[in-house]
Amino acid sequence: MSEQSFEIKAAVDDLGTAFHQFKEANDRRLDEIERRQSADVVSEEKVTRINVELDRLQGRLEKLSALSRRSPLASSMEVNDHSEQKAAFNAFVRKGEQMFEGKALSVGSDPDGGYSVPDYLYEQVLTLLQASSPVRQQASVVSINSDQIDLLVDQGSAVSSWVAETGARSETTSPQLARVRIPVYELYAAPRASQMLLDDSVFDIESWLTGRIADTMAAAENTAFTTGDGSGKPKGFLSYAAGTAWGQIERVKTGVDGAWPTSAPADKLIELYLTLKSGYADQAVWMLNRTLLADIRRFKSSDNAYLWQPGLGGDATSTLLGYPVVINEDMPARASGSLSVAFGNFRRGYAVVDRTDLRILRDPFTAKPYVVFYATKRVGGDVSNFEAIKLLHFAV
Repeated sequence: MSEQSFEIKAAVDDLGTAFHQFKEANDRRLDEIERRQSADVVSEEKVTRINVELDRLQGRLEKLSALSRRSPLASSMEVNDHSEQKAAFNAFVRKGEQMFEGKALSVGSDPDGGYSVPDYLYEQVLTLLQASSPVRQQASVVSINSDQIDLLVDQGSAVSSWVAETGARSETTSPQLARVRIPVYELYAAPRASQMLLDDSVFDIESWLTGRIADTMAAAENTAFTTGDGSGKPKGFLSYAAGTAWGQIERVKTGVDGAWPTSAPADKLIELYLTLKSGYADQAVWMLNRTLLADIRRFKSSDNAYLWQPGLGGDATSTLLGYPVVINEDMPARASGSLSVAFGNFRRGYAVVDRTDLRILRDPFTAKPYVVFYATKRVGGDVSNFEAIKLLHFAV
């Protein structure tokens, strides 16, 4: 067994043990509530402490599983395939030397507006964005060369009918088509480094720069994809009005403002699950933040089974009612009127649009003694199918 496999097995064992301890502690807490109408303080503290540990262990297992899926051979081949481009880009970043036209080193270069980065570097940034943005991971992602895209989406399904060989054929109903127009908006990041650091030939400036750009942009992107108002930024799926008509997203209310119902809180999650049409369920996921997951881990179904289960195998993803749980820290914490849980097929329900260009302007003057790298890309996002996403509303 390799060292990496051993670490994954150890992480699985630790997570399984912690979940067993959590169930025992939470069962004791629930028993105390049933007998005395309240749980002992020690029991509550123990459940909370193990809950935190479950977060840590689940996160550790997911990171180890992700690392095991990476291909170091592919990475080294990629570097060798782009050695000339790498040399030109490094000279530009470290010394400000102009990147020359040709061989995809620079597209439409302009010293005042920045240089388009080499194609391989753009792909690296997109890969990092994908890994860091929960919504981007789940959404459909489209690349374009224009400033917007128009998507045509069926509002419902076409009707079919059985008929005998010589029987009369009546006209069937055609589905209504909705046009969803998604523009792209400019997003920027401005990491900075000292010239002394740039002069250090051992320092991997390329990995540092792509990592900083991707981390900054991923955070801004994910916030916009979740809660953005569509004004100068993508429109988030939480920004739409409640309802079942096109242009609205259906909500299930908890019946208690800012809280779970005291009796059978798990039923609200089951109700939310049941509002999603079966045609969207195949790739459906839960989306929520960690603080709310701490609540949900305590919930049981009517047959006394825990709704949440840790990811102890496969891709290490935890599940809720059998569907993957995606942690999105931009989902709001439970509060008065909050929309803190989403359930849906984001692959069909939300579209991310990338314009295929990333530009970098090297600025050694504005923040001396630092060199600022002003990176810009254009990205859009919006709900593409309003039936495919459902929300839990903590309201009466």
